Amino acid sequence: MELAYIPSPSHGVLHLGPIPLRGYAFCIIIGVFVAVWLGNKRWIARGGRTGTVADIAVWAVPFGLVGGRLYHVITDYQLYFSEGRDWVDAFKIWEGGLGIWGAIALGGLGAWIGCRRRGIPLPAWADALAPGIAFAQAIGRWGNWFNQELYGRATDLPWALHITSSTDGRVPGYYHPTFLYESLWCVGVGFLVIWADRRFKLGHGRAFALYVAAYCVGRGWIEYMRVDDAHHILGLRLNDWTAMVVFLLAVLYMVLSSRLRPGREEIVEPGAEADAPAEDDESASGKSVSGKDEAEDEAAAKDGDKNKAGDKAGDKSEAGADGDSVDLDKPAVTESVTSREPAGSAGSASETESETESEKESDAESEAESQSRDEAGSAKKS
Repeated sequence: MELAYIPSPSHGVLHLGPIPLRGYAFCIIIGVFVAVWLGNKRWIARGGRTGTVADIAVWAVPFGLVGGRLYHVITDYQLYFSEGRDWVDAFKIWEGGLGIWGAIALGGLGAWIGCRRRGIPLPAWADALAPGIAFAQAIGRWGNWFNQELYGRATDLPWALHITSSTDGRVPGYYHPTFLYESLWCVGVGFLVIWADRRFKLGHGRAFALYVAAYCVGRGWIEYMRVDDAHHILGLRLNDWTAMVVFLLAVLYMVLSSRLRPGREEIVEPGAEADAPAEDDESASGKSVSGKDEAEDEAAAKDGDKNKAGDKAGDKSEAGADGDSVDLDKPAVTESVTSREPAGSAGSASETESETESEKESDAESEAESQSRDEAGSAKKS
């Protein structure tokens, strides 16, 4: 018995009354939302409108689901049309069975229809969505864990997947979790595309081609580890041959595109650049209005400060003119002296001068009287 392993869920569906909630379907739905969300952010950063990615995804997602199911049914037809099988099961998509090759091919057709209706170049839209598709695949692979499918050879590694179901030819045991390997690989592919797009400014579909090429590399060695039934050609599984052919086509597209159309598209959505100035004008007008309001508020505040200063100056002048006290806490003598100083300084100077003159006149008169008395006395003696 293994001491460490990844357990498998006992069942992949929960029933909410009569409504079945299937883990496989939830993983697919969450992956689609992540791809659209990230694609929308990247599309806006490229100069597109908000919501354009979602509008085109309305066409791409249904086409992709149909294409993925068709590829699975065609390449594994014995599961649905051989003796003892029910062909109706080919429509039970919730039980698993989506081929990424068919999903990308037919989903691309749906995206082309949506882009054509909006007048948008398909390569630019695909570049924006490329890393989101990789992350969506990483999430969707966990749906295989709920269904206990797509595992590899037997192993005793501590991260082995414990398969407990024995339906459809499964043998309970511990196997390589190839669904987990592919999930982690797709996460790495998504970040690789984001980095390369920022570093090299990939355009004209080259970011999407990089995603396809990088995914094919990982799918090749992961597919080689799987043990589920598959068609073989020259000793290799069909999906291995598909991965090699698609990888070569993706690399060839990147080389030719970089030579024929270097750089990146300047305009990805006609009319979007005309909407941007309108939004800028609205924001600018809003800023100007707010700036005017702030200027008016500052002017009003300054006027209020001036009025307050004027009121204080008026109070001080009235206090000096009336001879009232300026500071009620000071003694009365100090108040009176302080109040008299400004008004009586000139008067006191004039009074001092007049007193000096009167004193001089009185001294002159006294000297004249003394002289007259001396002359009268000398006359009497003679």
